[in-house]
Amino acid sequence: MELLLHFTWQQRLFPLTPLVTTDGRSVEVIDPGLHNSDAGPDFFNAKVKIGGTLWVGNVEVHTNSSDWLKHQHEGDERYGNVVLHVVEHADCAITINGNPIPQLELPIPEEIKQRFEQLMKADKYPPCYQALGNLPRLTINQWLTQLRAERLEQKMERIETYLKQNGNDWEQTFFITIARNFGFGLNNEAFELWAKSMPLAAMRKHADDAFQVEALFFGMAGLLDNGAVCTDKQDAHFKALCKEFDFLKHKFELKPISLGQWKFLRMRPQNFPQTRLAQLLHLFQNKQLQFSHLLEAQSIEDFKALLSTHVEGYWTTHFVFGTPTEHPQKRALQNNSLCLLLINAVAPLLFCYGRYHNQPELCEKAFDLLEQLKAEDNWIVRSWAEVGITAKNAADSQALIQLKHAYCERKDCLRCRFGRFYLKKK
Repeated sequence: MELLLHFTWQQRLFPLTPLVTTDGRSVEVIDPGLHNSDAGPDFFNAKVKIGGTLWVGNVEVHTNSSDWLKHQHEGDERYGNVVLHVVEHADCAITINGNPIPQLELPIPEEIKQRFEQLMKADKYPPCYQALGNLPRLTINQWLTQLRAERLEQKMERIETYLKQNGNDWEQTFFITIARNFGFGLNNEAFELWAKSMPLAAMRKHADDAFQVEALFFGMAGLLDNGAVCTDKQDAHFKALCKEFDFLKHKFELKPISLGQWKFLRMRPQNFPQTRLAQLLHLFQNKQLQFSHLLEAQSIEDFKALLSTHVEGYWTTHFVFGTPTEHPQKRALQNNSLCLLLINAVAPLLFCYGRYHNQPELCEKAFDLLEQLKAEDNWIVRSWAEVGITAKNAADSQALIQLKHAYCERKDCLRCRFGRFYLKKK
């Protein structure tokens, strides 16, 4: 409940009776201070009148006074400028460097406690559904705007990690980011691991030999291992790829990822890793996976054209090695999948590159792209729509996904504007 006491102090949700210290002096809160989420006192630069004297300094908040001693604040220089100790239960006197510190016993309003417990125990999503009908539209819009920025910042951190790992090579970072998102959730980690293992320099040398590139794509994915295909299913194409990859593996000292990285359970054949790899292979062979093309694209149509792909050759009649289908199909990447790639890969790449090279117009292009794309259709977005908050575009749906993962799942209602509104409402 200590965080709830922080909230009570920060929002000045004080009882109607006069505030007094434990030794009987009046307390007037002029400014509760700036909340500190790092080490040190909980609130910086607060302004409080104690017994008619104005004090400017820090405020520490605890459930019990004795927590001051448990946390070993006595003698800690960071707490030397604490002017008030706010507690729910004053169970002992406290000092700093031998000097007593005024204490204010501040009860958490019972109504706030009850609402907080409702949020923590709610079995319906979103947990604050009771308050959402009264939310001001301005509050909703401001919070969604902040959340969509948080979402892009979070994705940017992953891209920056790729950059550090590959020596600021944007082409390789582009390849890894696109490949990861070809996993479409279930195989994201496997595609990322595969893309990081791919010898892009070698692939570029052999780019004119489609068969060698195919051998590298499937061989590095572990899909040409002896145990990957039953002996009676190992057709001529599979055996030829195995032979070619064995040569390339020794030539470039390659180490494929494990076949066990891939997930196939309860997956439609068109989403099998083999199909996705074949679609990526087509992008690479058509020279569509070039970062300069991404930066040059201007419209949604440009971005979709850049990533539009299908399977060719052997893969028009196969979902897996050795089992042909009845009718050849090019199995093009569907529009919904293209939009997901724009949302989860293209927009974050533009945003990150714009930040990295101080080109704000690219950051704006990333936001514009999200605002022009349709909202995603998933259970998170539908749950918010049921309680009156509808995603108008992909920027909004990304914001709601960020809200779910960064706040709702962590029960971090005190940092959520919707949760705070519910706790404070009359």
